[in-house]
Amino acid sequence: MSFLPIRVLVVEDHPFKQLVATQAFREAGCDSVLGVADVNTALQLLDRTGPVDIVLCALKEEGMQGLTTLELLSRSQRVKSLIICSVLAPDLQDAIDRMVGMLGVCVLGYVDVPVRAGSITPLLSRYLETTVAPGHASQNARYTTVSQAGLEQAIAGHELKAFFQPKFNLATGEVGSLEVLARWAHPQYGVLCPADFLPQVSQFGLMDELFFALLDQALSFLQTAQAQGHMLSLAFNLEAQQLSSESLLAHLGSALARYAIPASCLTFEITESGLLEVSPRVLETLIRLRMMGAGLSIDDFGIGYSSLERLCLLPFTEIKLDARFVRDLDRSPRNRAVISSTLALAEALDMAVVVEGIEHESQRQHLLKLGCQQGQGYLCARPMDATRTLSWLAMKLASRSTL
Repeated sequence: MSFLPIRVLVVEDHPFKQLVATQAFREAGCDSVLGVADVNTALQLLDRTGPVDIVLCALKEEGMQGLTTLELLSRSQRVKSLIICSVLAPDLQDAIDRMVGMLGVCVLGYVDVPVRAGSITPLLSRYLETTVAPGHASQNARYTTVSQAGLEQAIAGHELKAFFQPKFNLATGEVGSLEVLARWAHPQYGVLCPADFLPQVSQFGLMDELFFALLDQALSFLQTAQAQGHMLSLAFNLEAQQLSSESLLAHLGSALARYAIPASCLTFEITESGLLEVSPRVLETLIRLRMMGAGLSIDDFGIGYSSLERLCLLPFTEIKLDARFVRDLDRSPRNRAVISSTLALAEALDMAVVVEGIEHESQRQHLLKLGCQQGQGYLCARPMDATRTLSWLAMKLASRSTL
């Protein structure tokens, strides 16, 4: 068995249930699994031994003790994520996810009792996929931080790489667009995911330098892909503050001219939460991007506080619906209602909708029934580097030609 570099803490007052749960995590391959009876003992253990990756705890519908346990664990700043044993209704689970998320902790999912290895294995995979780059978990676990000079050198030395994740047609599987994502090919720690370095990139004011490096790599890739017969567009992430940069439009226009690629092949995704206040300069940049022919997508739609206002005030062409609305579609009428309402709103505003976080065939089927057309997620493909993306696209093209 290959052991996962994941530290797990099981909080369960029933001795037999605690034993079954800890054994389930060991069977699933977790390297270190501890068990305690209550939250106070858990907090004392965390103080002595340091943080853990995952805590499993129970949350019963009656009483407040379980909810207090979640809050205390989340506030301890020694827990990265939670798996909750619960039979609560989906709307309550969504509210709990939001509450815990506000405290900086991710809820990986909910399981029934007794806990089985088969039920937690997908949640362990989700943890690894969202916190470390696939295949490099053990190296990334040792990565801590980097200096400004180190990041500047990494960007200048082309260690920051453009990876690509497809957006696909939910009905046909065809791919017409790729989102450009950042990965760090670290010489010591392997491939690092954005969570490992983007906070420092933002802190040191290097977001523009990173974007320009990714832009150059991605346009070079697109030029090659088009030469091979792939008609694609690219989507780039931009922070709202980057829209105030005086060099953004000039650098973008120069790069497009250098690679002979029209701006209509690009979409810029701007996170909704970063648009709480929009300056005249930001609005001017958005207008100029649209006038160049580029698309504008409001990213993580539905988790901010002013979505409808932003859609009315800003010239967006696309809505990217946040992945949290895709979870438990078969059990959550509220999530289905949000998706249906967003689709109706987008149609009225003549905007496209892309649904993020599609991981399972059942989700694709539910979304098709709701009227969704475009999606993104591991069901289609994980983020890939340029070489692997071209090979993947070639296989897709070959499979269509043989039909």
